[in-house]
Amino acid sequence: MPNVAMAGNKFSSYHLAAALRRERDPAAALQLFLSPPNAASTPFRYSLRCYDLIISKLAAARLFPAMESLLSSLRASPLQPREPLLCCVISAYGRARLPAAARRAFAHPAFPAPRTVRGLNTLLHALVVCHTPLTELFSLCRDVAISPDVCTYNILMRAVAASGASVDNARLLFDEMLQRRIAPTVVTFGTLVAAFCDCDRLEEAFEVKEAMAKQYNVRPNAHVYASLMKGLCQRGDVDRAVRLKEEMVGDKELGLDSAIYATLVRALFRVGRKGEVVSLLEEMKGRGILANIVVHNAMIAGFCEDEIDLDAAFAVLDDMLKSGCKADVVSYNTLVAGLCKLGRWRDANELVEDMPRRGCPPDVVTYRMLFDGMCAAGEFNEADQVLDEMVFKGFSPSKEGVRKFVQGIEQEGDAVLLESMLCRLAKVNALESSGWEKALSGVLNDPAELMINKHLDHLRFT
Repeated sequence: MPNVAMAGNKFSSYHLAAALRRERDPAAALQLFLSPPNAASTPFRYSLRCYDLIISKLAAARLFPAMESLLSSLRASPLQPREPLLCCVISAYGRARLPAAARRAFAHPAFPAPRTVRGLNTLLHALVVCHTPLTELFSLCRDVAISPDVCTYNILMRAVAASGASVDNARLLFDEMLQRRIAPTVVTFGTLVAAFCDCDRLEEAFEVKEAMAKQYNVRPNAHVYASLMKGLCQRGDVDRAVRLKEEMVGDKELGLDSAIYATLVRALFRVGRKGEVVSLLEEMKGRGILANIVVHNAMIAGFCEDEIDLDAAFAVLDDMLKSGCKADVVSYNTLVAGLCKLGRWRDANELVEDMPRRGCPPDVVTYRMLFDGMCAAGEFNEADQVLDEMVFKGFSPSKEGVRKFVQGIEQEGDAVLLESMLCRLAKVNALESSGWEKALSGVLNDPAELMINKHLDHLRFT
């Protein structure tokens, strides 16, 4: 921490705020806040800016007990914190997946009433991040008695679309907006278009696109076009998607980017038109758009999942490295899945072991695919070693993977391995499923092995 002492000068709240801005370690910042250097013997007079800075740092670092303690002291002070700090606290609880705490923060007595729509929208967004049921979101809007704005409706429409509920419910919210004379924005229309595309109601999605420009004087943005192109590509209508791309080319404000080309690349593979990918990539290059990780991953997925050409997929990976485009975990997971699908679990295992050296550590999805691939190949001893590594890293296998593993052990009658597996799965809380437990009855049939059943009963109820 830099030396913040001011020789011969009184250390004021202004100096403390400057020091808090510079301090990157939240714990050190808290200590600095609690014990300002060179403070006079009289109680140090904190400014509201000092409280804003330290509470924001603690919230970002998820040091919630210390943050709440400072909020309590702020409440006891004559200072009146502003709404942006309240929103910061609520958002931090939302990112930490603590919806009850976010609700409590919204009503925190340290912040003067009344609450505004900005605070309500922040709370709604935090609750949506926490996958709060729609009924609770709408109940909250009724209870707080705050007039919603367009942002409120945008959040609720996105929540409806993400929940899997009927897109008609999102359309009802849109109609309610109009009845309240709240003007929709491009975000509103983008949410509606994406919702219609996700449920394959493309005709209505295109109607929304036309209406936003003609009736509401709102220009479609790149997000609207991307949703429509994705919907068309999922339906297999690549030609119409290409025409939409050409429409974007004619409007310089839309900002045609690599994500659009990645969508088309993936679609061309799906419909068996791999030969057109090269010309598409050349067009992209001619427009000065670099082939980034999204484009390369689309090509890897196309070769792995559609062409079943793993050599070509690895060639794309090599091209990425040569061009300075670093592969991510999605790149490697796609390759691991492709290898396992072909029964090449040894090659998949070698790739997974090599991932850290390549600067991309495997994640839980990587291990699950490798584990499932080994189980599908009947290589349960190898799968057991992968399970060891997963448990060591705190990862749990999928329920389907566990079921295949247990069935394989049942067929081999290896009760010792089964008992060991149960204990390890308990460490990562992977014993929720009841369907695969029925498979245990085949190996739990003698006095020595019945001890495993006792272990399982103990794990179920602890």
